[in-house]
Amino acid sequence: MGCINMVTVSIRIEDQEKRALDEMLDQMGMNITTFYSIYTKRVLRDRRIPFAIEASPDPLYSEPNVRAIKRAEQQIEEGHAVVITMDQLEELLDA
Repeated sequence: MGCINMVTVSIRIEDQEKRALDEMLDQMGMNITTFYSIYTKRVLRDRRIPFAIEASPDPLYSEPNVRAIKRAEQQIEEGHAVVITMDQLEELLDA
């Protein structure tokens, strides 16, 4: 059988999470190295992470903001909007 090259990977996690993970894995009869080896093999085999990773939606595109943008677009199309420059706006605010 051929030689298998191995590397060491270091990760940083909170102490409390590491202790809880060690405790859980001990109950399953494995250590953290075995756990990450199994996890890595699964990810490579399935070509995906075995759980959903999602980001919170961008608040800019929240329903109220989208409605406000559409309302503003409609007002502009109907000629019910006043367009001024930032300098003009600042002058109005300073007055």
